Amino acid sequence: MNTVRKLPIGVQDFEKLRKENCLYVDKTQYVYQLAQTVSP
Repeated sequence: MNTVRKLPIGVQDFEKLRKENCLYVDKTQYVYQLAQTVSP
């Protein structure tokens, strides 16, 4: 059985993500890459 999971736009609380069975996408790598491309 396939389960559709919510995309929690704007939710910052990891506990809430888990309790509500939301999809979590770790974007840490992209934040690092963005920080490296921005000129000081």
